Amino acid sequence: MTIVAIGSIPLILVLGNSMLIPVLPRMKTELGISQFQVSMVISVFSIAAAIMIPVLGYLSDRFSRKAVVIPALILYGSGGILAGAAAAWFSSPYMWIIAGRIMQGIGAAGTTSMAMALTGDLFKGGEQSRVLGLVEASNGFGKVISPIIGSLVALLFWYAAFWAFPIFCLASILLTVFFIKEKKKEKEPPPVGKYVKGLLSVFKTEGRWLFAAYLTGATCLFTLFGILFYISDILEKEHQIDGVLKGGILAIPLLFMTTTSYITGSKIGKNMRLMKSLIILGLILMTASFASLVLFTSLVPFFAVLAVSSIGTGLALPCINSFITGSVPADRRGFVTSLYGSVRFLGVAIGPPIYGALMEWSRTGMFLVTAGLTLFVALLCLMLIHVPKKEPSKHRDSLFDKMQFS
Repeated sequence: MTIVAIGSIPLILVLGNSMLIPVLPRMKTELGISQFQVSMVISVFSIAAAIMIPVLGYLSDRFSRKAVVIPALILYGSGGILAGAAAAWFSSPYMWIIAGRIMQGIGAAGTTSMAMALTGDLFKGGEQSRVLGLVEASNGFGKVISPIIGSLVALLFWYAAFWAFPIFCLASILLTVFFIKEKKKEKEPPPVGKYVKGLLSVFKTEGRWLFAAYLTGATCLFTLFGILFYISDILEKEHQIDGVLKGGILAIPLLFMTTTSYITGSKIGKNMRLMKSLIILGLILMTASFASLVLFTSLVPFFAVLAVSSIGTGLALPCINSFITGSVPADRRGFVTSLYGSVRFLGVAIGPPIYGALMEWSRTGMFLVTAGLTLFVALLCLMLIHVPKKEPSKHRDSLFDKMQFS
């Protein structure tokens, strides 16, 4: 039940964006807004989260994870109520919806990164990697079911998804309160100055590979939500597919990603060499898939090729999560995993507007630019993530060596 409770936290986060993806074209029509304005419904959520995640990460290190998670989930649900009420009763609801989405983004800052930090706190060794794989799989499972849920609740009225958020948040709050038992801190948290100094030492020692890891996470989420934005648009405009069928089609690439994430997390243990290989392999699969998509316009072959990219994402993300979660001491883990959460959110934030612009420019150019980006990130990981050839000696100078992975 502890794992279920931890997994429910990122699940709530994913619903915040993915559940709205099928509704965006309808929202654009109902509110009479532009393509850019409708993309901002996704982007402001992610930008607010990206800004607040490091702050909440520090607070979780300073106090406790649950002291951050529970208020964050309450704020998240309240933002959904504001957005839903505005859509239902206000004559000009767009700015109120944006305000509600910003509230939700701030609340979302206390979700996935906190789940990763809790996993690092409560589980060790190979079990930690398995649970991190489950957390990423929960994240992916949320992405799979959320377009379907969004399409189903939209059958009631287009803004029904906003009212669903507080219900899911309440369930996660109850699970967190009753089933997550944090260990008591053995010593007082360091003062701010000492804490910042410790963080700087982490990034000074391990900054190169952390940069590559952060960029990989951001790229995976950027391409994922950018492509979902593109698919949602073409399904409705070019193929006249809407409703639950549309949600089910959007879930196909996410299902491949989720399944791969679960299997990867359960198999990697603490094998650093395997993790690096899978990260690079995943990015290469993404590159090949995106480069090939320019050749396909029919739905079946298009989704078959896109599934290869989803498998690549599912290979890379659990490995990146394990690297980052095991890289720092517990007293700074909240901030470092939160910063990782920030860059992932930035990837989500910039995906829809950038893909919207690329769609207007050139379909071929959009896929080739995406393929070039994933290839560049693969080369960075190859060069910057170094795995010791031998078992580390007892004298370990860097935190990366101190991870004690084989």
